[in-house]
Amino acid sequence: MNFAATLRIALLALRINKLRSALTMLGIIIGVAAVIVMIAVGNGAQARVEDQIKSLGSNIIMVLSGSAMSGGARGGSGSQPTITEDDAYALNREVEEIQAAAPALRGNGQVVMGNTNWSTSFYGTTPEYLEVREWPVIEGRGFEQAELNGAGKVVLVGQTVAKNLFGDASPIDQVVRVNKVPLTVIGLLDRKGQNMMGQDQDDILLMPISTARKRVLGSSRFASGRSVGSIMVKVKDGANMPEAEARMRELLRQRHRLQNGQDDDFFVRNLQEILAAQEASSKVMSLLLAAVASVSLLVGGIGIMNIMLVSVTERTREIGLRMAVGARGRDILTQFLVEAVTLSLIGGAIGILLGSGGAILVANLAGWRTELSVASIVLAAGFAGGIGVFFGYYPAKKASRLSPIEALRYE
Repeated sequence: MNFAATLRIALLALRINKLRSALTMLGIIIGVAAVIVMIAVGNGAQARVEDQIKSLGSNIIMVLSGSAMSGGARGGSGSQPTITEDDAYALNREVEEIQAAAPALRGNGQVVMGNTNWSTSFYGTTPEYLEVREWPVIEGRGFEQAELNGAGKVVLVGQTVAKNLFGDASPIDQVVRVNKVPLTVIGLLDRKGQNMMGQDQDDILLMPISTARKRVLGSSRFASGRSVGSIMVKVKDGANMPEAEARMRELLRQRHRLQNGQDDDFFVRNLQEILAAQEASSKVMSLLLAAVASVSLLVGGIGIMNIMLVSVTERTREIGLRMAVGARGRDILTQFLVEAVTLSLIGGAIGILLGSGGAILVANLAGWRTELSVASIVLAAGFAGGIGVFFGYYPAKKASRLSPIEALRYE
Protein backbone atom coordinates (compact mmCIF):
# COMPACT_ATOMS: atom_id res chain seq x y z
CA MET A 1 0.00 0.00 0.00
CA ASN A 2 1.43 3.39 -0.96
CA PHE A 3 1.80 6.31 1.45
CA ALA A 4 -1.00 8.38 -0.13
CA ALA A 5 -3.55 5.62 0.51
CA THR A 6 -2.29 5.21 4.08
CA LEU A 7 -2.64 8.96 4.64
CA ARG A 8 -6.24 8.95 3.31
CA ILE A 9 -7.21 6.08 5.63
CA ALA A 10 -5.59 7.81 8.62
CA LEU A 11 -7.36 11.13 7.94
CA LEU A 12 -10.68 9.32 7.47
CA ALA A 13 -10.25 7.62 10.86
CA LEU A 14 -9.60 11.01 12.49
CA ARG A 15 -12.64 12.57 10.82
CA ILE A 16 -14.92 9.81 12.06
CA ASN A 17 -13.99 10.63 15.68
CA LYS A 18 -13.90 14.43 15.48
CA LEU A 19 -14.55 15.16 19.16
CA ARG A 20 -11.98 12.61 20.33
CA SER A 21 -9.42 13.99 17.86
CA ALA A 22 -10.06 17.55 19.03
CA LEU A 23 -9.69 16.62 22.70
CA THR A 24 -6.50 14.68 21.91
CA MET A 25 -5.02 17.70 20.15
CA LEU A 26 -5.89 20.01 23.05
CA GLY A 27 -2.81 19.08 25.06
CA ILE A 28 -0.52 19.74 22.06
CA ILE A 29 -2.32 23.04 21.30
CA ILE A 30 -1.88 24.31 24.86
CA GLY A 31 1.72 23.07 25.04
CA VAL A 32 2.85 24.69 21.76
CA ALA A 33 1.05 27.94 22.57
CA ALA A 34 2.63 28.04 26.04
CA VAL A 35 6.13 27.39 24.65
CA ILE A 36 5.80 30.18 22.07
CA VAL A 37 4.45 32.72 24.59
CA MET A 38 7.08 31.88 27.20
CA ILE A 39 9.95 32.06 24.69
CA ALA A 40 8.57 35.38 23.38
CA VAL A 41 8.50 36.79 26.93
CA GLY A 42 12.04 35.53 27.57
CA ASN A 43 13.32 36.96 24.28
CA GLY A 44 11.70 40.28 25.14
CA ALA A 45 13.50 40.37 28.49
CA GLN A 46 16.79 39.56 26.76
CA ALA A 47 16.24 42.25 24.13
CA ARG A 48 15.57 44.78 26.87
CA VAL A 49 18.90 43.97 28.52
CA GLU A 50 20.66 44.31 25.14
CA ASP A 51 19.02 47.71 24.63
CA GLN A 52 20.27 48.79 28.07
CA ILE A 53 23.79 47.72 27.13
CA LYS A 54 23.58 49.75 23.90
CA SER A 55 22.14 52.77 25.72
CA LEU A 56 25.09 52.84 28.13
CA GLY A 57 27.61 52.54 25.33
CA SER A 58 29.94 49.61 24.69
CA ASN A 59 33.10 48.72 26.61
CA ILE A 60 32.44 51.13 29.49
CA ILE A 61 34.47 51.28 32.70
CA MET A 62 33.59 53.73 35.47
CA VAL A 63 36.05 55.16 37.99
CA LEU A 64 34.41 56.54 41.15
CA SER A 65 35.82 58.57 44.02
CA GLY A 66 36.77 56.74 47.21
CA SER A 67 35.03 56.56 50.57
CA ALA A 68 35.61 58.68 53.69
CA MET A 69 35.83 57.57 57.33
CA SER A 70 33.94 59.57 59.96
CA GLY A 71 33.76 58.48 63.60
CA GLY A 72 34.57 54.89 62.62
CA ALA A 73 31.80 54.83 60.03
CA ARG A 74 32.85 54.34 56.43
CA GLY A 75 30.94 56.23 53.77
CA GLY A 76 29.97 54.87 50.39
CA SER A 77 31.77 55.37 47.07
CA GLY A 78 32.09 59.04 46.21
CA SER A 79 31.92 60.25 49.82
CA GLN A 80 35.51 61.52 49.54
CA PRO A 81 36.68 63.30 46.35
CA THR A 82 39.86 61.42 45.39
CA ILE A 83 39.89 61.53 41.58
CA THR A 84 40.45 64.59 39.42
CA GLU A 85 40.11 65.95 35.91
CA ASP A 86 43.86 65.44 35.54
CA ASP A 87 43.40 61.71 36.25
CA ALA A 88 41.01 61.52 33.30
CA TYR A 89 43.43 63.34 31.00
CA ALA A 90 46.28 61.05 32.15
CA LEU A 91 44.17 57.95 31.40
CA ASN A 92 43.50 59.33 27.91
CA ARG A 93 47.22 59.89 27.29
CA GLU A 94 48.92 56.93 28.94
CA VAL A 95 46.67 53.86 28.67
CA GLU A 96 46.73 52.75 25.05
CA GLU A 97 43.63 50.53 25.39
CA ILE A 98 41.49 53.58 26.20
CA GLN A 99 39.64 55.33 23.39
CA ALA A 100 38.27 58.19 25.50
CA ALA A 101 37.90 59.17 29.15
CA ALA A 102 35.49 61.85 30.41
CA PRO A 103 35.49 63.34 33.92
CA ALA A 104 32.05 64.24 35.28
CA LEU A 105 30.50 66.32 38.04
CA ARG A 106 26.88 65.55 38.89
CA GLY A 107 24.32 67.89 40.40
CA ASN A 108 20.60 68.46 40.66
CA GLY A 109 18.71 71.65 40.07
CA GLN A 110 15.63 73.45 38.85
CA VAL A 111 15.64 74.38 35.19
CA VAL A 112 13.48 77.39 34.32
CA MET A 113 12.31 78.47 30.90
CA GLY A 114 9.90 81.42 30.97
CA ASN A 115 6.93 80.32 33.10
CA THR A 116 7.86 76.62 32.85
CA ASN A 117 10.27 74.78 35.12
CA TRP A 118 11.54 71.24 35.56
CA SER A 119 13.68 69.53 38.21
CA THR A 120 16.45 67.44 36.69
CA SER A 121 20.02 66.21 36.97
CA PHE A 122 22.92 67.88 35.22
CA TYR A 123 26.43 66.74 34.42
CA GLY A 124 29.46 68.93 34.01
CA THR A 125 31.80 67.07 31.69
CA THR A 126 34.01 67.27 28.60
CA PRO A 127 33.27 66.72 24.89
CA GLU A 128 34.59 63.13 25.23
CA TYR A 129 31.51 62.24 27.30
CA LEU A 130 29.35 61.99 24.17
CA GLU A 131 31.92 59.70 22.56
CA VAL A 132 32.15 57.48 25.64
CA ARG A 133 28.37 57.14 25.92
CA GLU A 134 27.89 56.89 22.13
CA TRP A 135 25.33 59.65 22.49
CA PRO A 136 24.83 61.71 19.32
CA VAL A 137 23.50 65.28 19.20
CA ILE A 138 20.54 65.17 16.79
CA GLU A 139 19.97 68.92 16.63
CA GLY A 140 22.45 71.73 17.14
CA ARG A 141 26.01 70.89 18.23
CA GLY A 142 28.11 69.74 21.17
CA PHE A 143 30.20 72.16 23.21
CA GLU A 144 33.68 73.10 22.01
CA GLN A 145 37.09 73.30 23.67
CA ALA A 146 36.91 77.11 23.89
CA GLU A 147 33.63 76.84 25.84
CA LEU A 148 35.26 74.24 28.08
CA ASN A 149 38.29 76.48 28.72
CA GLY A 150 36.20 79.61 29.31
CA ALA A 151 33.31 78.15 31.33
CA GLY A 152 30.92 79.01 28.51
CA LYS A 153 27.26 79.48 29.39
CA VAL A 154 26.04 76.67 27.14
CA VAL A 155 24.11 73.46 27.75
CA LEU A 156 22.90 70.31 25.95
CA VAL A 157 19.43 69.04 26.84
CA GLY A 158 18.00 65.51 26.93
CA GLN A 159 14.72 64.57 25.27
CA THR A 160 12.69 64.50 28.51
CA VAL A 161 13.87 67.95 29.59
CA ALA A 162 13.24 69.36 26.11
CA LYS A 163 9.72 67.89 26.02
CA ASN A 164 8.78 69.35 29.42
CA LEU A 165 10.27 72.78 28.82
CA PHE A 166 9.74 73.39 25.12
CA GLY A 167 7.03 70.94 24.04
CA ASP A 168 7.32 70.34 20.31
CA ALA A 169 9.30 73.54 19.66
CA SER A 170 13.03 73.48 18.95
CA PRO A 171 15.13 74.16 22.08
CA ILE A 172 18.15 75.39 20.11
CA ASP A 173 19.29 78.95 21.02
CA GLN A 174 16.74 79.15 23.83
CA VAL A 175 18.01 80.45 27.19
CA VAL A 176 17.26 78.43 30.31
CA ARG A 177 18.23 79.14 33.92
CA VAL A 178 19.86 76.33 35.87
CA ASN A 179 20.08 77.18 39.58
CA LYS A 180 19.46 80.80 38.47
CA VAL A 181 22.38 80.75 36.00
CA PRO A 182 21.35 81.59 32.39
CA LEU A 183 22.61 79.05 29.85
CA THR A 184 22.02 78.88 26.10
CA VAL A 185 20.82 75.57 24.68
CA ILE A 186 23.19 74.62 21.85
CA GLY A 187 22.23 70.96 21.30
CA LEU A 188 19.51 68.35 21.68
CA LEU A 189 20.65 64.83 22.62
CA ASP A 190 19.32 61.69 20.97
CA ARG A 191 16.88 59.53 22.93
CA LYS A 192 18.47 56.94 25.25
CA GLY A 193 15.51 55.53 27.21
CA GLN A 194 15.71 53.85 30.61
CA ASN A 195 18.82 52.35 32.11
CA MET A 196 18.97 48.97 33.89
CA MET A 197 17.76 50.61 37.13
CA GLY A 198 14.67 52.01 35.41
CA GLN A 199 15.93 55.61 35.48
CA ASP A 200 15.17 57.94 32.60
CA GLN A 201 18.51 58.70 30.92
CA ASP A 202 16.92 61.47 28.84
CA ASP A 203 16.07 63.52 31.94
CA ILE A 204 19.47 65.25 31.90
CA LEU A 205 21.46 68.37 31.07
CA LEU A 206 25.10 68.34 29.94
CA MET A 207 27.36 71.37 30.29
CA PRO A 208 31.12 72.03 30.23
CA ILE A 209 32.73 70.83 33.46
CA SER A 210 34.20 74.30 34.03
CA THR A 211 30.73 75.83 33.76
CA ALA A 212 29.29 73.40 36.30
CA ARG A 213 32.19 73.96 38.68
CA LYS A 214 32.47 77.75 38.50
CA ARG A 215 28.91 78.87 37.80
CA VAL A 216 26.25 76.26 38.66
CA LEU A 217 27.36 74.11 41.61
CA GLY A 218 27.69 77.06 44.01
CA SER A 219 28.88 75.93 47.43
CA SER A 220 29.32 72.26 46.52
CA ARG A 221 32.55 70.56 47.62
CA PHE A 222 33.37 70.20 43.88
CA ALA A 223 32.96 73.93 43.20
CA SER A 224 36.68 74.56 43.67
CA GLY A 225 39.80 72.55 42.87
CA ARG A 226 39.99 69.78 40.23
CA SER A 227 38.13 66.93 41.95
CA VAL A 228 35.37 65.10 40.11
CA GLY A 229 32.75 62.56 41.14
CA SER A 230 33.46 60.03 38.41
CA ILE A 231 35.39 59.29 35.23
CA MET A 232 33.69 57.35 32.44
CA VAL A 233 36.11 55.41 30.24
CA LYS A 234 35.50 53.83 26.85
CA VAL A 235 37.88 51.01 25.96
CA LYS A 236 38.81 50.52 22.30
CA ASP A 237 36.98 47.82 20.35
CA GLY A 238 38.95 44.59 20.44
CA ALA A 239 41.02 45.64 23.46
CA ASN A 240 41.20 43.36 26.48
CA MET A 241 38.88 44.80 29.14
CA PRO A 242 40.55 43.17 32.20
CA GLU A 243 43.98 44.28 30.97
CA ALA A 244 42.72 47.84 30.38
CA GLU A 245 41.20 47.87 33.87
CA ALA A 246 44.46 46.63 35.43
CA ARG A 247 46.51 49.33 33.67
CA MET A 248 44.03 51.99 34.77
CA ARG A 249 44.36 50.87 38.39
CA GLU A 250 48.15 50.85 38.15
CA LEU A 251 48.28 54.38 36.68
CA LEU A 252 45.82 55.82 39.22
CA ARG A 253 47.70 54.24 42.14
CA GLN A 254 50.92 55.81 40.86
CA ARG A 255 49.28 59.21 40.49
CA HIS A 256 47.74 59.00 43.98
CA ARG A 257 51.08 57.85 45.47
CA LEU A 258 49.64 54.70 47.03
CA GLN A 259 52.15 52.28 48.52
CA ASN A 260 52.10 48.51 48.20
CA GLY A 261 49.58 47.10 50.64
CA GLN A 262 47.47 50.26 50.66
CA ASP A 263 43.89 49.96 49.47
CA ASP A 264 42.79 51.86 46.39
CA ASP A 265 41.32 55.27 47.19
CA PHE A 266 38.99 54.91 44.22
CA PHE A 267 36.52 52.35 42.87
CA VAL A 268 36.51 50.80 39.39
CA ARG A 269 33.27 49.39 37.99
CA ASN A 270 33.18 47.37 34.77
CA LEU A 271 29.64 47.88 33.45
CA GLN A 272 30.05 45.18 30.82
CA GLU A 273 30.49 42.51 33.53
CA ILE A 274 27.40 43.71 35.40
CA LEU A 275 25.27 43.76 32.27
CA ALA A 276 26.68 40.44 31.05
CA ALA A 277 25.58 38.87 34.34
CA GLN A 278 22.11 40.37 33.90
CA GLU A 279 21.94 39.09 30.32
CA ALA A 280 22.97 35.60 31.47
CA SER A 281 20.21 35.71 34.09
CA SER A 282 17.63 36.63 31.45
CA LYS A 283 18.80 33.72 29.26
CA VAL A 284 18.42 31.31 32.18
CA MET A 285 14.94 32.70 32.78
CA SER A 286 14.05 32.16 29.09
CA LEU A 287 15.22 28.54 29.24
CA LEU A 288 13.35 27.96 32.50
CA LEU A 289 10.12 29.39 31.07
CA ALA A 290 10.46 27.24 27.95
CA ALA A 291 11.17 24.12 30.06
CA VAL A 292 8.09 24.71 32.22
CA ALA A 293 5.93 25.24 29.15
CA SER A 294 7.35 22.06 27.56
CA VAL A 295 5.84 19.98 30.36
CA SER A 296 2.41 20.61 28.88
CA LEU A 297 3.69 19.25 25.55
CA LEU A 298 4.69 16.03 27.28
CA VAL A 299 1.24 15.83 28.86
CA GLY A 300 -0.26 16.28 25.40
CA GLY A 301 1.97 13.47 24.08
CA ILE A 302 0.79 11.13 26.82
CA GLY A 303 -2.78 12.00 25.85
CA ILE A 304 -2.04 11.02 22.26
CA MET A 305 -0.59 7.68 23.40
CA ASN A 306 -3.66 6.92 25.52
CA ILE A 307 -6.12 7.74 22.76
CA MET A 308 -4.13 5.75 20.18
CA LEU A 309 -4.09 2.72 22.49
CA VAL A 310 -7.86 2.99 22.87
CA SER A 311 -8.16 3.35 19.10
CA VAL A 312 -6.08 0.19 18.51
CA THR A 313 -8.33 -1.74 20.89
CA GLU A 314 -11.53 -0.44 19.26
CA ARG A 315 -10.29 -1.15 15.72
CA THR A 316 -8.83 -4.60 16.34
CA ARG A 317 -11.29 -6.29 13.96
CA GLU A 318 -10.58 -3.64 11.30
CA ILE A 319 -6.86 -4.31 11.66
CA GLY A 320 -7.41 -8.07 11.36
CA LEU A 321 -9.56 -7.58 8.23
CA ARG A 322 -6.93 -5.38 6.59
CA MET A 323 -4.22 -7.92 7.35
CA ALA A 324 -6.41 -10.74 5.99
CA VAL A 325 -6.70 -9.00 2.62
CA GLY A 326 -2.93 -8.40 2.31
CA ALA A 327 -1.92 -5.46 4.49
CA ARG A 328 1.53 -5.94 6.01
CA GLY A 329 2.62 -5.08 9.54
CA ARG A 330 4.52 -2.01 8.36
CA ASP A 331 1.36 -0.71 6.60
CA ILE A 332 -0.56 -0.87 9.90
CA LEU A 333 2.42 0.72 11.71
CA THR A 334 2.55 3.55 9.16
CA GLN A 335 -1.22 4.16 9.36
CA PHE A 336 -1.27 4.61 13.13
CA LEU A 337 1.95 6.64 13.13
CA VAL A 338 0.47 8.94 10.48
CA GLU A 339 -2.64 9.39 12.64
CA ALA A 340 -0.55 10.30 15.69
CA VAL A 341 1.73 12.69 13.78
CA THR A 342 -1.23 14.29 12.02
CA LEU A 343 -2.91 14.95 15.36
CA SER A 344 0.33 16.49 16.65
CA LEU A 345 0.99 18.68 13.59
CA ILE A 346 -2.58 20.00 13.37
CA GLY A 347 -2.51 20.69 17.10
CA GLY A 348 0.92 22.33 16.67
CA ALA A 349 -0.35 24.59 13.87
CA ILE A 350 -3.31 25.74 15.95
CA GLY A 351 -0.97 26.18 18.94
CA ILE A 352 1.37 28.37 16.86
CA LEU A 353 -1.53 30.67 15.93
CA LEU A 354 -2.78 30.86 19.52
CA GLY A 355 0.74 31.33 20.89
CA SER A 356 1.52 34.17 18.48
CA GLY A 357 -1.75 35.86 19.36
CA GLY A 358 -1.11 35.26 23.08
CA ALA A 359 2.33 36.90 22.86
CA ILE A 360 0.82 40.00 21.25
CA LEU A 361 -1.94 40.02 23.88
CA VAL A 362 0.58 39.80 26.74
CA ALA A 363 2.54 42.71 25.25
CA ASN A 364 -0.59 44.88 24.93
CA LEU A 365 -2.35 44.02 28.19
CA ALA A 366 0.55 43.44 30.60
CA GLY A 367 2.89 45.98 29.00
CA TRP A 368 5.72 43.41 28.82
CA ARG A 369 8.08 43.40 25.90
CA THR A 370 7.72 40.21 23.85
CA GLU A 371 9.62 39.12 20.76
CA LEU A 372 8.37 36.33 18.52
CA SER A 373 11.13 34.45 16.71
CA VAL A 374 11.00 32.07 13.77
CA ALA A 375 13.32 29.75 15.69
CA SER A 376 10.81 29.35 18.55
CA ILE A 377 7.97 28.61 16.10
CA VAL A 378 10.06 26.03 14.23
CA LEU A 379 11.17 24.51 17.56
CA ALA A 380 7.59 24.22 18.81
CA ALA A 381 6.38 22.70 15.53
CA GLY A 382 9.28 20.24 15.44
CA PHE A 383 8.68 19.31 19.07
CA ALA A 384 5.01 18.69 18.32
CA GLY A 385 5.85 16.40 15.37
CA GLY A 386 8.50 14.59 17.43
CA ILE A 387 5.99 13.97 20.21
CA GLY A 388 3.57 12.50 17.68
CA VAL A 389 6.22 10.02 16.52
CA PHE A 390 7.53 9.25 20.03
CA PHE A 391 4.21 8.72 21.76
CA GLY A 392 2.46 7.26 18.71
CA TYR A 393 5.09 4.62 18.00
CA TYR A 394 4.18 2.20 20.81
CA PRO A 395 0.43 1.99 19.95
CA ALA A 396 1.31 1.73 16.23
CA LYS A 397 3.83 -1.03 16.90
CA LYS A 398 1.30 -2.86 19.06
CA ALA A 399 -1.28 -2.68 16.24
CA SER A 400 1.22 -3.95 13.63
CA ARG A 401 2.03 -7.04 15.73
CA LEU A 402 -1.56 -8.22 16.08
CA SER A 403 -2.28 -11.72 14.74
CA PRO A 404 -4.82 -11.49 11.89
CA ILE A 405 -6.74 -14.57 13.17
CA GLU A 406 -6.91 -13.33 16.77
CA ALA A 407 -7.85 -9.83 15.56
CA LEU A 408 -10.74 -11.16 13.44
CA ARG A 409 -12.04 -13.16 16.43
CA TYR A 410 -11.87 -10.09 18.75
CA GLU A 411 -15.25 -9.04 20.12
